[in-house]
Amino acid sequence: MRSTPLARLLAVLASAGIALGAAATPAAAHGADAPDATNYRTTMTSMSPVTPGLEVKVIEAGARLQLTSTLPAKVEVLGYEGEPYLEVRPDGVYENVNSPAVYINANLTGGVEPPANANPTSPPQWRKLSDDRVARWHDRRTHWASFTPPPAVAADPTEPHLISEWTVPLRIELATIEVKGTLAWAPPPSPVLWWALCAVVALILVPLGLVRRRVGVPAMGLILIVGGVSALAYIGARELDAGNNTFGAMVAGIWATELWPAVAGLAAIAAGIFALTRRPAAEFALALAGAGLAMFGGIVNAAVYFRSVAPVPWTDTTARLVVTAAIGIGAGIAGAASLTLRRQRPAAAEKEEASA
Repeated sequence: MRSTPLARLLAVLASAGIALGAAATPAAAHGADAPDATNYRTTMTSMSPVTPGLEVKVIEAGARLQLTSTLPAKVEVLGYEGEPYLEVRPDGVYENVNSPAVYINANLTGGVEPPANANPTSPPQWRKLSDDRVARWHDRRTHWASFTPPPAVAADPTEPHLISEWTVPLRIELATIEVKGTLAWAPPPSPVLWWALCAVVALILVPLGLVRRRVGVPAMGLILIVGGVSALAYIGARELDAGNNTFGAMVAGIWATELWPAVAGLAAIAAGIFALTRRPAAEFALALAGAGLAMFGGIVNAAVYFRSVAPVPWTDTTARLVVTAAIGIGAGIAGAASLTLRRQRPAAAEKEEASA
């Protein structure tokens, strides 16, 4: 049976999803509880002394720290009572199962109850976590783990507050290194402006459905490509913020936590290219991909409208603008393409009557 252009488009989208799955590896750097956005800003201010070959940074909007070492010596991260907690060695990352920090840091919001063997005075018992020389962990010293806000924040959440100045100690042989930073409350923005901007973008685009098909459909396709690229750019930025700076790690992170937003972005680009060729059923592809982009490529990331710190290495305003582009363009093109389809029905009916 001969395939239609629309069937070939859907086949391309399915292949893209399969390719993402094939390229993914189990070693995704994402934490399972990485926030979509937060009102707590974790900032690293210094590492003393500065040590060439050792890098520490804040990732996932402050949810975790990442330590990367290229040193020949092992680097220890010390736990809450000064006990060995993590080690980054030349052959990979290890955790001390006798450290209470292993269990306290099991998740973002408080961890699990340490077992009886978790005694900071016990000799370390090491368990290998990874062959990479990169350690990533939640640290209660650097983020706010409770659902109840600090007293100062509860008293006045509309004002910024410095919650704490934190220190995470490291050790290389007999030398101690201190990583220092701050934890602060950043008041959330008002979402009204951003939802209104989404509506404005969508309403500007819907009238494209009234333009002649040979002009309107390619224009819709080109604009939808921009929306798809916006969604993929946001996904890529989240991966960079999670510490994934290689292609394989980014694909693994996307597969683990952002598969549907990625498919929505790819579908928007594919439908846009399909529409540029003025193929039959292009309007249907645009309407479907536009709706998917608005929902799965944009609205799923709308937490940045309600919270102040976005999980991307951009300014928070830039993050909101990119999400707005995905939502507004997706909804607008879905509406415009649907309007074109609606206009075509009477014309098709008239043509059928004339030929009868």
